[in-house]
Amino acid sequence: MIMANTALSVMTSNLDEAAFLSWGWRVPFLASIVLIAVGLFIRLGILETPVFARLKSEGRIERAPVLEVLRRNWREVVLTALLRSGQQTPFYIFTTYILTYGTQVLGLTRNRVLGLVMLMALLSLGTIPACGHLSDLIGRRRLTAIGCVVMVILPFVYFQMLDTRQTLLVVVAILVSLPLHDLQYGPQAAFIAESFPGSLRYSGASLGYQLASITAGGPAPIVALYLYESYRTSTAIAVYIAITAIVSLVCVALLPDRAGALDRH
Repeated sequence: MIMANTALSVMTSNLDEAAFLSWGWRVPFLASIVLIAVGLFIRLGILETPVFARLKSEGRIERAPVLEVLRRNWREVVLTALLRSGQQTPFYIFTTYILTYGTQVLGLTRNRVLGLVMLMALLSLGTIPACGHLSDLIGRRRLTAIGCVVMVILPFVYFQMLDTRQTLLVVVAILVSLPLHDLQYGPQAAFIAESFPGSLRYSGASLGYQLASITAGGPAPIVALYLYESYRTSTAIAVYIAITAIVSLVCVALLPDRAGALDRH
């Protein structure tokens, strides 16, 4: 987020509006190919988890893990995707849709909104691991549930603060939005992984994780734009976010929590 918004800020600062909309916005996307190489290098060098290493040494690796996880753990895959709805939806609204809302509705400059989003991402850089550590202390389920409840209330406060158009309130609303979202995001990776047996963990977690990107994360800015254009009020967007958080809260109760347990499957 920090690197992406820095790249966009550089382009908007050095190009006029017409050039940026014509071709300038494409440059950061093309430059991100470097991140693909870096990501591949990191992933190839990561060691297997102790659970998977043990299963591998015992010869208990599934030959067709995707098919097997859909046969044995389809419920967890669906619940995982729905669990992420209350996190993915606000994430893309707080980080992407805010660029449209801030410029077209609030009348802020693009660079100003980008700057606030970058500061928000810097705060989140600390709150994500902090929330992950907190989930080690009080439990994944409890912290994620707290995050869901917060996300039922936060969107209404968030948009009310933005709609005042008062500088201080707008700044505070943007800066706290993603860190509060991290109450769900911080423990999410461990919570989801621990919902699947070790032999199917990678495939199960990946399926649920990416399905949510299709059903919740990707469409979120478009849905938010449609809701505002249809109802001419940000409350409609807040209700949308709150509903996804309630869905996630239900999934928190339904997903198994195997934190700390050695996998014997």
